[in-house]
Order: sequence, then structure tokens, then C-alpha cells
Amino acid sequence: MRIVIAEDAVVLRDGLCLLLSSRGHDVAAAVGDGDTLAEAVAEHRPDVAVVDVRMPPTHTDEGLRAAIRIRRDHPGLGVLVFSQYIETRYAAQLLADGARGVGYLLKERVADIKDFLAALEAIAAGQTVLDPEVVTQIMGASRRADALGALTPREGEVLAMMAQGRSNSAIAEALFLSYGSVEKHVTQIFTKLALTPSDNDHRRVLAVLRFLQA
Repeated sequence: MRIVIAEDAVVLRDGLCLLLSSRGHDVAAAVGDGDTLAEAVAEHRPDVAVVDVRMPPTHTDEGLRAAIRIRRDHPGLGVLVFSQYIETRYAAQLLADGARGVGYLLKERVADIKDFLAALEAIAAGQTVLDPEVVTQIMGASRRADALGALTPREGEVLAMMAQGRSNSAIAEALFLSYGSVEKHVTQIFTKLALTPSDNDHRRVLAVLRFLQA
């Protein structure tokens, strides 16, 4: 296989190059940022790109966004996201754009080199390889988004104001509602987000966290 690697940690990048080269694969380029990855893929036309999630300049999700771009520009390219982080929104987008030839593995959960190499070969052959934990988190994020989507526009406004730290009285004043109406909206929000009463959890805080995560 011809492979391009995008990994900003020099030691890990060099280790991957040595590992893959020693197994007879052609590492055409090893780069440290998303822009250079796009250039390397355009130049070398690899079978698979191995991409970390967090790379310069902000070390947040540049690698995953770069993976989506190169898949868009090179539809037949296999992409393995290889990271210690799960970024659910862009991971779901990468899979939604066509899951054939896509993988997402967590670095700390790859216990056998043979499994890693087998995953690369499967991705190059057009198969999908996903760590179960990645699947779990993507599905959880999807369910949270679906629940928020069930809120009415008014309930969404109330939740947004809850996220700003406003009390029910302040929300009622801002939205020209009665205090009782706001209470009913808050109760509906808790119901639709499946936040049942609990002695251990603060439902208002949990609802705001769902809003912020979305």
C-alpha cells in the first residue's frame, strides 16, 4: 500500500513510518498539519491516509476536518482516523459522506500491531473499521441531537436562556410569559430530554449541558 501519514507528534509520526515501511508498505509522505496533508495526498495519490484528529494550528479538530476534505476531493481514498480523541460531530460527517474505506481507531485501544495493519488493509479495500467506543459516542451524540430537535421553538428559547444562567422569573420577564408558563416549558424540556427527577443529579444543569454539547 501507498500511505500518507498526518501526525503532529514527531516521535509517533516517525514510529508509524518505521512500522509501516518495515512491513513492506510505501510511506509516500509524513506531515504534521492538515494543509500539508491535502498537498501530499494530491501529489502522491495514496491508497490510505492515516490522520490524527488534533493538529496545528489550534490542536482541536483540524485533522478530522482535513480528512473530510481529502475524502471529498479524492472519493476513492481510504482514510484512517487514528487518535486518542473522539470528535463526534465531524466523525459522523465523515461517515455520512460515505463510510466505505473509512476507519476510526483509538490509539490507546490498539493492542496488537497485526490488528492495526489489518485495519489499514481493510480500509484500502473499501471496508469500514470503527472502534466500538467511537460508535457508542457517535450514537449517543445523535440521540442527544434528536432529543433537542424535538423541542418546540419556544422551548428552545427557554433552554437557551437557562444556558445563560437565567432564573425562571428572568426568563418569564424576557420572553413576556407568565412564571407558570415558563415552569411548564421547563418541565417539557426535562421530559423530552429524558431527564427524570433524581436526588443525585441537577436536571437544570444536565439540560444546559445537553444544549451546549449540541
